Amino acid sequence: MSSPPQVAGDSTWARHAPAGEPARLSLGRGTALAALAGLWLIFWLANPRFLSAINLTNLALQSVALGIIAIGVVLVLLIREIDLSVAAVSGLGAATIAVLNVKHGWPSWWAVAAGLAIGLAIGAIHGMLTARLGIPSFIVTLGGLLTWQGALFLVLGDTGTVNLQDPTLTGIAGTFLSPAAGWGLAALIVAGYGALAFGGFGRRVRDVSAARGSPHAAQGAESKWILRRPVMRTLLVAAGAFGAVAVFNADRGTPLVVVLFLVLLGAFDVLVNRTRFGRHARATGSNPDVAARAGIRVNRIRVMIFSLASALAVTGGLVAASRLLAVNQSSGSTDLMLSAIAAAVIGGSSLFGGRGTVWAALTGSLVIGSLANGLDLLGVSPAARFLVTGAVLVLAVGLDTWSRRRRTTLRASAG
Repeated sequence: MSSPPQVAGDSTWARHAPAGEPARLSLGRGTALAALAGLWLIFWLANPRFLSAINLTNLALQSVALGIIAIGVVLVLLIREIDLSVAAVSGLGAATIAVLNVKHGWPSWWAVAAGLAIGLAIGAIHGMLTARLGIPSFIVTLGGLLTWQGALFLVLGDTGTVNLQDPTLTGIAGTFLSPAAGWGLAALIVAGYGALAFGGFGRRVRDVSAARGSPHAAQGAESKWILRRPVMRTLLVAAGAFGAVAVFNADRGTPLVVVLFLVLLGAFDVLVNRTRFGRHARATGSNPDVAARAGIRVNRIRVMIFSLASALAVTGGLVAASRLLAVNQSSGSTDLMLSAIAAAVIGGSSLFGGRGTVWAALTGSLVIGSLANGLDLLGVSPAARFLVTGAVLVLAVGLDTWSRRRRTTLRASAG
C-alpha cells in the first residue's frame, strides 16, 4: 500500500512519514543506538568483562549524572541556544548542598531545596541576559562557567573538599531495588510507554485518512499502517527494560538513580512533546522571529528553559556527589561540560534548534559513558580518551549538518 502524502501543516505526517521522506531524515536515536551497539561489541571483543553485570551496573551509575545534565542541554539546544556553564553550575549546586548539610547542619532535603533554588536563579540570570539584553548565550554562559567555578571555590573554602555522610544524600546513588521491585518497575515502564504510544490512536487514523481523502471503509488499512510503529517501539522498550533489570539483578539490583533518571526523562518528554510550553519551545528554536509574530512569548520561553537546564545541572551534580561521597574543586570540571554537550548532540539533538528529544540524553550519555568505561578497561590513557570522544563529537555534528542540508534540499525539491 502506498504511503500517505505529505500535507502542509499536518503534524500526523511528521510523526508517521515513511522512511526516506524529509520528515524522517533526522539521524536521532537510531544512529546513536547503532553506535552504542557497535561500541559494546568492540569493547566486549577487546575485554569480555565489559558486558559483565557488575561493569554494566557501574556504567549505568557513571552515566546517570551526565545524562541528567544532558537533559538540560537538550532543552537549551531545542531553542537554538547553548549553555557552557552547566558543569560549573552542577559543581556549585552540589557544593552548596554539601556545605549546608555537613558544615551548617541543615536537614538534607532543605539543603537540596536550597541547591535547586540556586540553580533556578542562575538559569534565570542567564536567560534574562540572553533574552532581554540580547547578549549571545555563548558569551553569557562562558562568563557563567568562569563565575560559577569561582563561586564553587569560595563555597568549598580552604579545605577544597566536603565529604558526604548524611544517609539520605549518600543513599541517592547507593540504594538498589530488590529483584521483585526491579521487575515491577520494568512492567510499569512498558505499560506506561504503551499507554502513551497508543494514546490517540483512533484520532491519528482519522487524520491520515482525511489527509488521503480515504473513505471510512479504508481506515482499517490505515490502522495497520499506523499501528506498526507503536507496536515495534513498545516491543523494543519492553526488551530494553526487562533486559536491563535482568542485568542489574545479576549484580546488586536496579540502582535508585536509574529510576530517578527515567522519571526525569519521562517528565520532560511529556513537557516537550505534549504541552503547550513544549510546542512553543520548539517553535522558538525553529524560527524565533516567526514564533514571536505568532504571539509566543519567546523571551519567557528562553528564561524558563535556561532555569530548567540549571536546575537539572544541580540535580546531576548531586547525583555525582552521592556516587563519589564527596564534593571537591574538580566537581563540575570543563570536561563534564563538553561531555554533556557531546551526549546531547550524539543522542540526536540538533545544534540548529527546533529538533531533538530528551531521550537523546539517555542514548548520548550511554555512548559517552561507554567510551570512557571501555577505554578505561583497556588501560587507554586519558589523552586518548579525549581524542576519541572529540572525534565522535565532530562526526556527530557533521552528520547532523549533512542531515539538515539534505532535508532542506528534499523539501525544496518536493516543492
